[in-house]
Amino acid sequence: MEGGKLAVTGILSGIGWTEGNHVTGDDSSHWDISNAQVFVQKTTGWWQFYLQGGAYNLPAIGVPYLSTADTVKNIYGPFPQGYVKFVKGNFNVEVGALPTLIGAEYTFSFENMNIERGLLWNQENAVNRGVQLNWTHKKLTTAFSWNDGFYSNRYTWLSGSASWAFNAANSVSFIGMGNAGTYAKNTLATPLTLNNSQIYNLIYSYTKGAWVIQPYFQYTDVATNPSIGIFQGASTRGGAVLATYNFKRGFSLAVRPEYIKSSGNLASGSVNLLYGPGSGAFGFTVTPTYRKDAFFLRGDLAIVHATDST
Repeated sequence: MEGGKLAVTGILSGIGWTEGNHVTGDDSSHWDISNAQVFVQKTTGWWQFYLQGGAYNLPAIGVPYLSTADTVKNIYGPFPQGYVKFVKGNFNVEVGALPTLIGAEYTFSFENMNIERGLLWNQENAVNRGVQLNWTHKKLTTAFSWNDGFYSNRYTWLSGSASWAFNAANSVSFIGMGNAGTYAKNTLATPLTLNNSQIYNLIYSYTKGAWVIQPYFQYTDVATNPSIGIFQGASTRGGAVLATYNFKRGFSLAVRPEYIKSSGNLASGSVNLLYGPGSGAFGFTVTPTYRKDAFFLRGDLAIVHATDST
């Protein structure tokens, strides 16, 4: 529904989930409301805004399922994103609860090629509160943000991105973010190790005709800092390819192969960033989708194989 310069939209979706070899303490099957959200936004004029509210969950491969009720309660609350935007030509400033600059996958399932987020996404933040400056010039798009990282409510994180569009089909992006301070907070939304990390991405995007292909590389690092309980730091390196092919009559198929490896070992007391210090994991996800107008039906088939787990 749209009225003048104000647009009001929404999404309602459910999820059914079953898995083998599930994590201890998790159930093998789940049924839930995956999204019941409303979006209100103004996208014209010198000042604009966006507000998102409702229920949601954030399923990801290789980790236990968290119910929609627990996700809303323990992660970003009933209003996960909302900000005001001030626009002047090809420059704008956003202030509020913003989507992160990092990563190739978005926060919510309906925004992504796959239902579940991947192994690399598990190392990234999703929503941060702060200020973001955006500027475009011809083929260059840049952004810089001062924010609270992993929803820590402590504004010591800096983020930046630069993207170059070679043409309408091809672009490359470099993104980096890190905590310029330290913070010992440790909650579900603000994990101690991840909130004291640095994250870097190199992302290539190809979009033409029925194809969308997006390979990317990611590096993360958690520095040693005994004062906040990180007695031996560690890092991760990983890569993934996100690809979708759109067939006729509303059908599409998305695939996501990915691999991630963490450093360190048990003997040195390294922090656990994956499935134990020094562990790795390979993941593969395939997502067939059917869409007609506002209705959609899709399914994920995913496998995760951990290596050197401890």
